[in-house]
Amino acid sequence: MTRPPVRTAPTGAVYFSLLGPLTARLDGHELPLGPRKQRLVLATLLSRPNTPVPVEVLTDAVWPDDPPRTARKNLQVYVSAARTLLGPAAGHEGRDRVVHGCGGYLLRIAEGELDTLRFGSLARAGRAAAGRGDLAGAARLLREALDLWEGPPLNDLRDSAGVAEEAGRLEARCLTVYEDWAETEIELGRPAVAVDGLRDLVERHPLRERLRAAWMNSLHQSGRQAEALAVYDDYRQLMARELGLEPSPAMAALYRSMLGRGREARRPAPAREAVGPAAPPACTAAFTGRPGELRELLEVLGCGEERVVVVSGPAGAGKSALALRAAHLLADRFPDGRVRVRVRREDGTARSRAEILAELGRLCGVAGNAAPPGNTAFPEGGAGGDRAATAALADAWQEWQARHRALVVLDDVPDEASVRGLLSRSGKCSVLITARGQLAGLAPVHRIALPALADAEALELLGKLIGAGRLRADPGAALRIVRACGGLPLAVEVSGMRLAVLRHLPLAEYADRLDDPSAALDELVAGDVSVRHRIASGWRDLADGDRWVLGRLAGLAEAGGFTLDRATEALGCGERAAIRAVESLIDAGAVTSPAGEVTAHAALYEVPRLLGLYAHEREGV
Repeated sequence: MTRPPVRTAPTGAVYFSLLGPLTARLDGHELPLGPRKQRLVLATLLSRPNTPVPVEVLTDAVWPDDPPRTARKNLQVYVSAARTLLGPAAGHEGRDRVVHGCGGYLLRIAEGELDTLRFGSLARAGRAAAGRGDLAGAARLLREALDLWEGPPLNDLRDSAGVAEEAGRLEARCLTVYEDWAETEIELGRPAVAVDGLRDLVERHPLRERLRAAWMNSLHQSGRQAEALAVYDDYRQLMARELGLEPSPAMAALYRSMLGRGREARRPAPAREAVGPAAPPACTAAFTGRPGELRELLEVLGCGEERVVVVSGPAGAGKSALALRAAHLLADRFPDGRVRVRVRREDGTARSRAEILAELGRLCGVAGNAAPPGNTAFPEGGAGGDRAATAALADAWQEWQARHRALVVLDDVPDEASVRGLLSRSGKCSVLITARGQLAGLAPVHRIALPALADAEALELLGKLIGAGRLRADPGAALRIVRACGGLPLAVEVSGMRLAVLRHLPLAEYADRLDDPSAALDELVAGDVSVRHRIASGWRDLADGDRWVLGRLAGLAEAGGFTLDRATEALGCGERAAIRAVESLIDAGAVTSPAGEVTAHAALYEVPRLLGLYAHEREGV
């Protein structure tokens, strides 16, 4: 990649680069960044700009195998040296660039001082221009972003596993932007400008299908049809040899469209015509909290670099509300629409793949557009057992996703098998999945696990339902209520709805009812909304063995969590069996574990309070 001639940092400001070797420049002169361990610390902080980085993460980056006893003191030395080298934060004389707080070390940095921040800003602007139909503007902005990419990110520090993981993520972002740019140039009728760069990238990333499809298209539109067909044939053989798979239906359809056809004249593409699928349901007015998770969702899906995101959490954690909130806020990022399909029926049973495909087809308006001759792409009665018809539905859905930029919300997914054939294999569609379990069998995906609401968030939700004045009248009792709900959004919401009707009921008296383990679930009912009913649905999802284990561990939940040693004792088994049993419940979303990396013996595991009460009821522990 060629170095851009002009940097965006103002005179006297430091400009950092991660999209290549780690560098820092001041007024065009490269700064010495010190010994390797100090550079690893700086690279880790820069990879998470303006975000606290835990000391444990920095320690793992510098000493992945055996950190010395003086690791924390050594980190302080490296950070102190970085402060001296980099000076104060831009625009904030007297304020250190690197500060330490309860969450770890934070590096203050502006967009114009870091190439990855500038890269992301240009990429977002380019995609927004493409969404408006301004393809020439999109191509210019995306190319400007790519000019910041100087080679494999952080290629001088990749022997550190933590830095290598971040470098891989950065490279994936760059590849996605390159694909966006190449496809835009092809749409503009300028395929030749992308051919050579695509060839080089395909050689380095041979299994990246979208890159290869863009290369095929650029060759074909440049009049090099035989070469384009050869690219597909090489890919088909590689897929069979390395993975035992065939190319995706979208890739195969592209190949078929090129067979027996010469180069077609290309005109500059008109503004994109939205297909206008149905919008997702409205967000709940009581949506509260989750600022970090919502921000992460908007950033990940908005930049277009992650195709699949899984939001997981126990029943009633607010997964659907968060997904719908994000879908509405992302309207401008997905010009071809946002749709939401529930993967379970109201009784909790999983819908068939054909049913889901049929609904997706109706919502997206593609019926009859993509089916083979003689078939209806998405018939109303899509739940039949005809395998050939279901395969045709799946192929039509994949082809639709390959041609559009839409956000698909697959809500309340019971397991990986329910959605594996629905995820986009190529193109610009993104899929947001909500599930109680972690869906560990899906990869690669971006994962967001929803913890319990913090006290302040839960109180805000309760106040929206019962009124801020009533909340302020007895804040202590209000805090007892949300804590008795275990921070579960559904339980807090049901408490608020119940108290909104029972206006005579003092908050303290209702808190006493919820504090009673034998009565809490009976109190969490408002009309036809029952917390016990929702938790029972999650309980039925568990395997018989997991239910037995959860019943045994539920007795430990009221004590504020349990360690592996206590789980081993409660289950009456060996350590390895206890680890497997606890981790199975973590995967199912029934047990929570620490967010940071700790050993199995040091971890404190928790069963959500209300799930523990239900398990205690069912298992008689």
